[in-house]
Amino acid sequence: MLLSRLPSPRQSIRKLALAIAVTGFLAGSAAGRNAVAEPAMPTVALSQLSAEAQHTEARIRQGGPFSDAKDGSTFGNRERLLPAQGRGYYREYTVKTPGARDRGARRIVCGGSQPTRPERCYYTGDHYASFVRIVQ
Repeated sequence: MLLSRLPSPRQSIRKLALAIAVTGFLAGSAAGRNAVAEPAMPTVALSQLSAEAQHTEARIRQGGPFSDAKDGSTFGNRERLLPAQGRGYYREYTVKTPGARDRGARRIVCGGSQPTRPERCYYTGDHYASFVRIVQ
């Protein structure tokens, strides 16, 4: 009776193969979360952005001066629309909106270890609801 309850060698091999596949998948998923993978998102040429956005981008590369005290502050990426990075990787900058009495909704968010030489920058015209990657 005891022998009839043991799995057959074929069943054991299937279970082992499944366990190996699941382990490999999970390990790959964990590695994928740590990789810097660029999500699929639209791009825009810097020259196609507004004059205000182009001006802000030039100021970023010059290190300022900036129009708002919050410019250059850490962007937390809470929306998770940008590639996952460690805290402090992204910084946000205001793009002036003509006629606006406050900062408006337009921003450029750049990522990298050197603020004046960002690895990549993104534009949002709707206060972080969507982004486009800025290409030169």
